[in-house]
Amino acid sequence: MNIRRLYPFVCYLAIAFASAQAWASSLPQAVADALSKANIPVESVSIFVQPLDGGAPLLSVNAAQPMNPASTMKLVTSYVALESLGPDYTWKTGFWARGEISDGKLQGDLIVRGGGDPYLTLERIWLMQRALREKGVREIVGDLVLDLTLYDLPPMDPGAFDGEPLAAYNAVPSPLIANFNAQHVRLAPEGEEVAIRPELPITGVKFISQLRLTEGACNGWRDGILASFPDPALKDIVVFEGNYPRACGEKRLPLNLFEPAQNFAQVFRILWEESGGKWQGGIMTGVAPPETAPLLEFESPPLVDVIRPLNKHSSNVMTRMLFLTLGQEAFGAPATLGKSLAAMRETLLAHKLDFPELFLENGAGLSRNERISAHSMARLLLAAFHSPHYSELESALPISAIDGTLKKRFNGSAFAGHAHLKTGSLKDVRTLAGYLIDRNGNRLAVVMFVNHANADQSEAAQAALLNWLYEGLAPE
Repeated sequence: MNIRRLYPFVCYLAIAFASAQAWASSLPQAVADALSKANIPVESVSIFVQPLDGGAPLLSVNAAQPMNPASTMKLVTSYVALESLGPDYTWKTGFWARGEISDGKLQGDLIVRGGGDPYLTLERIWLMQRALREKGVREIVGDLVLDLTLYDLPPMDPGAFDGEPLAAYNAVPSPLIANFNAQHVRLAPEGEEVAIRPELPITGVKFISQLRLTEGACNGWRDGILASFPDPALKDIVVFEGNYPRACGEKRLPLNLFEPAQNFAQVFRILWEESGGKWQGGIMTGVAPPETAPLLEFESPPLVDVIRPLNKHSSNVMTRMLFLTLGQEAFGAPATLGKSLAAMRETLLAHKLDFPELFLENGAGLSRNERISAHSMARLLLAAFHSPHYSELESALPISAIDGTLKKRFNGSAFAGHAHLKTGSLKDVRTLAGYLIDRNGNRLAVVMFVNHANADQSEAAQAALLNWLYEGLAPE
């Protein structure tokens, strides 16, 4: 460790937080009690609460300590994107016809150049194909050629994070992503077994259910299921193991079954043929002709409409693709992780947000190594509040007990509907960061990080903190 470089940072933090020891370092009793009941020591908790009007912080507990922020890191990526790209930024997927188009037939290959669009849902792929048909293409005689050169990334193992490569949240980024790289299956009790059926007619994969039907409530049903390849080298059989409560009835489960290019091609073929199109060829990778104008450029919704589902539903793959876009736009294609890291820091520094402890891997929080302090996160929330794009960022965050990842959280609380919060959840990590309007109309930036083996028991402490703030119990 470079002590000379660390010393000014330590001195700054000592000065910045010295007063906090006098007026804002003690946990509210209700929060302390909830943490004690969960056997979570105060040393594993970091909290910072700042009025948005610029007044003195209301609470600062271990706020300078670098912590794993989990998915609250998406706030940093979203803020940087709004500031550097602008809310009207769009992505474009390009199509080239390699051959003549006659009587609805493309006598050759259709080249698709991935533009890093993170929001190519099934509905939007259908619209994309409709636009192709308007260009006269109803049958593709040749191959579908995928140009994936926009990204230059090292090999990525979707199971590297937690050993669950089929979990939808582990999908890896790619210039061409169809429907977040998720294939959905439906689970439903049939007699004493659990039937598994794919929503789309997936080819080349057989699903085997070894799930046991159980009695009891449906709460947390996903945690009781493990989907895996018995033979990782083949990937043509998926086995489901675990327990499935009969009370759940039919449920929908997303899976990360295929690598992104294969998944895009499979989804493209299914939707193309469902709409009456024909495609005789196969799939290959290649490069779009740089000297030729595309037959079609299919444009994404603007960034402001993309960061909403990204944050409301905490999409890792969407955030990782947005993260890569930042580097690509700042330093040119191809996108690399190094360019994105540099772009993030440049934008933060340009807005006087120097976070020496910040450590980034993918900008999504799907990491054991990413770090930021509660104080830095609160500074970012305050900077966002004073940005012209504040409304766009705040509206993208889940609302307590109303929607997104908070739809079923904090129900019945006094602050239900009064907080826009991004939450994060990893093994041994529970976090929240965002904005709260208290009973008196005061607006606050709130950050609470818990990094501890019992972090999954910290929701009561989170609720206690938010309730204490909402009721206006903090000292003036």
